[in-house]
Amino acid sequence: MVTRHFLRDDDLSPAEQREVLDLAARLKRAPFSQRPLEGPQSAAVFFDKTSTRTRFSFAAGISELGGSPIIVNPGEAQLGVKETIADTAKVLSRMVSLIVWRTFDHAGLVEMAEHATVPVINSLSDDFHPCQILADLQTIRERKGELAGLTATYVGDAANNMGHSYLLGFATAGMHIRVAGPAGFHPRADIVADAERIAARTGGSVSVFTDPVAAVSGADAVITDTWVSMGQEDEKAARVATFGAYRITPELMAHAEADAVFLHCLPAYREFEVAPEVIDGPQSVVWDEAENRVHAQKALMTWLLDRA
Repeated sequence: MVTRHFLRDDDLSPAEQREVLDLAARLKRAPFSQRPLEGPQSAAVFFDKTSTRTRFSFAAGISELGGSPIIVNPGEAQLGVKETIADTAKVLSRMVSLIVWRTFDHAGLVEMAEHATVPVINSLSDDFHPCQILADLQTIRERKGELAGLTATYVGDAANNMGHSYLLGFATAGMHIRVAGPAGFHPRADIVADAERIAARTGGSVSVFTDPVAAVSGADAVITDTWVSMGQEDEKAARVATFGAYRITPELMAHAEADAVFLHCLPAYREFEVAPEVIDGPQSVVWDEAENRVHAQKALMTWLLDRA
C-alpha cells in the first residue's frame, strides 16, 4: 500500500476530505474513541518555526490518540543541516509512526515524503497551511451545516500560505471561495488554476478580488490573518500601510450575510487586521476554530494511519 501524506490541501479528494471532517466531528463528541497510536507509538513533531496552537494541538492530539509526541524545537535537530532530509526520513520511518513538520520551504516537506514510509503531515510551510483549513472547515460546518454552496471570503495578504490553502481546501469542499488583497498580494497563478480545476469538479468557484467590499458582499464566512507573519517584522510599517483598507471592521462585516461567521487562525493583532468588536463579537468563532485544530488533526492522523 502506498503511504499517504498530507502536504497540501488537495492531497485529499473531496470524498476523502469529507471522511476526515466526519471523523473530526465524531472525535469532538468522543475524544478517546480512536486510539491508533496506542502502545504508545511515537510521532516526531518538528518545529522550524515557533508555535502555540500547532504545538499544543498536535501534542494533545497525539496523546489523546494513545501516542507519545516527540517535540523537536528549532535548532535541536540536524534535519537538512548535518544530515539530509532524505536520510532523516529513512531513519525516522524506522522509529516513529508519524512525522509532523512546521517549516519554511515546502520543498523540504516534499522531499521528506518522497523518502518516508510513514505519513508526513505539513503543519505549516511558506506555501500552505492545510491543517488549519481542516479546522476552519469543521468550524464553519458546525455553524452552517453542509459546506457545498457556501461562500467564504479571505481578506488580507492573499499571496501567503493561508490564501493558497483557502483556495484549494475550500474549493475541495465545493464552496465558493473568494480571496481579496491589494495588487501585488494575490495568490500564485498556478494555485488559482489548481483551485479552479477542483472547483469545476465540486461545483464550487474561485474568485480573486482587489476590492474588499465586493469580496465580502453576501459571504457566509469572513476570514483574515495577520498582516505581518513570522519573519516579516522588518516590513511591519509598510505592510500596515498597504493593508489598511483590508481591516475587518463591523462596517465591512455588514456587507456579508447577517449570520456570517468570522474566522482568524491566530495570533490576532486587534486594531490591525481586525477590529476588537469583530473578533470579540457574537459573529466570531475563533475560539471554536482554535479548539478544532485538535479534533481535525486527530481525524487526519487517524485517517492517514489507517492507510499506512
